Amino acid sequence: MPLVNAKEMLTKAKAGHYAVGQFNINNLEWTKAILLTAEELNSPVILGVSEGAGKYMCGYKTVVGMVNGMLEELNITVPVALHLDHGSYEGAKACIEAGFSSVMFDGSHYDIDENVAKTTELVNICNEKGLSIEAEVGAIGGEEDGVIGSGECADPEECKRIADLGVTMLAAGIGNIHGKYPANWAGLSFETLDAVQQKTGDMPLVLHGGSGIPDEMVKKAITLGVSKVNVNTECQLAFAEATRKYIEAGKDQEGKGFDPRKLLAPGFEAIKATVKEKMELFGSVNKA
Repeated sequence: MPLVNAKEMLTKAKAGHYAVGQFNINNLEWTKAILLTAEELNSPVILGVSEGAGKYMCGYKTVVGMVNGMLEELNITVPVALHLDHGSYEGAKACIEAGFSSVMFDGSHYDIDENVAKTTELVNICNEKGLSIEAEVGAIGGEEDGVIGSGECADPEECKRIADLGVTMLAAGIGNIHGKYPANWAGLSFETLDAVQQKTGDMPLVLHGGSGIPDEMVKKAITLGVSKVNVNTECQLAFAEATRKYIEAGKDQEGKGFDPRKLLAPGFEAIKATVKEKMELFGSVNKA
């Protein structure tokens, strides 16, 4: 099945009170593990690509080629969107050009008027080409590609202004952070989320920094209108741990254990297990 934009899967998720996972990809192993798990669990899925990961994988055309090839050769039948994560204005345009089916424009560091102007232009391009578009209001905490935010809460009025431009989905800061959560983290602001939801109605809301938020908080956020949850760090940690154990056990020195297909297999399985756990938590299993 060819790539789809994320609109239909997220509209269904919002109406059905579950969320679709966005799992960021970093290489072939990541992409294959996520797609196979989505197919096995009959779940829609969004593959996220940060600008840094796009560069690492040689550029957006390489990413599009790899993903399209896998959809065909793995016989993937569930809906898959390929989405730029935290895109700059230039990055969003480059991904539209390269064949992504969805983009995020993160204008949260501009003042609201400039965020509105740039978002409007990209919404028009995406509508014309049939892509979905995510916008952001209020910076997400932690570090994402060099941008550091402290987990602030978005202004619901500003969220309404951006939602009214016709974006497909909205990421609103509700005290969430990218990466590992610090010990003194105050938790998600459900008051902010509720206020944003009241202003934006049927608009699917996006929870960034999904790695490390306690399961109960994630479930509560989904009941309050979150229809997309982003996961990246958790898959990276699981992959690193499984790879470390393999090497520490000396398996890479047994027979042809150094072959990358063998060396990376435990990490690949660890990503699959993490994705399965998240899809079950988000409620997207059998929703394809």
